[in-house]
Amino acid sequence: MTVCRRLLAASFLLTLALCAHARSFEGVVTHVTDGDTLWVRPAAGEAPRQIRLQGIDAPEICQAFGVSSRNALAAHVLHKRVAVNSRARDTYQRVLGRVSMNGEDLGAWLVSRGLAWSDRFRHHPGPYGSQESHARAARLGLWAGAAPMLPREFRKRHGSCK
Repeated sequence: MTVCRRLLAASFLLTLALCAHARSFEGVVTHVTDGDTLWVRPAAGEAPRQIRLQGIDAPEICQAFGVSSRNALAAHVLHKRVAVNSRARDTYQRVLGRVSMNGEDLGAWLVSRGLAWSDRFRHHPGPYGSQESHARAARLGLWAGAAPMLPREFRKRHGSCK
């Protein structure tokens, strides 16, 4: 086998392995817990699944702008059909995934309106960094305030809202 064929075969096997872990389904949003967590009842009629939106962090519900974030998401998606593409579970065993409605990525929708932050890792602005930059510049949503506190910092200082 040539090097090119070996690389192609390895690439194909890696793609298959990654796809095996991804779970995609469509369903209807039945509940919105907060700005980055919702419940989706799969179209197959199974029980609703709790979905944590991947790539964003919305304000905690007891944090400034937390209720506004949740209410805006609920007004946008509640009782509507969405597509979920999940890859993992978070530390709370929620399905972690990207959710879209009519082709629109809900993470991008939230961040572009100043309703959530793009998840950061070290110095990387995260998957929605450009949307966050535009929302900051336009002082939309949580960026209208003086200095919004990242939810992880809020939890360190004040604990969980629950």
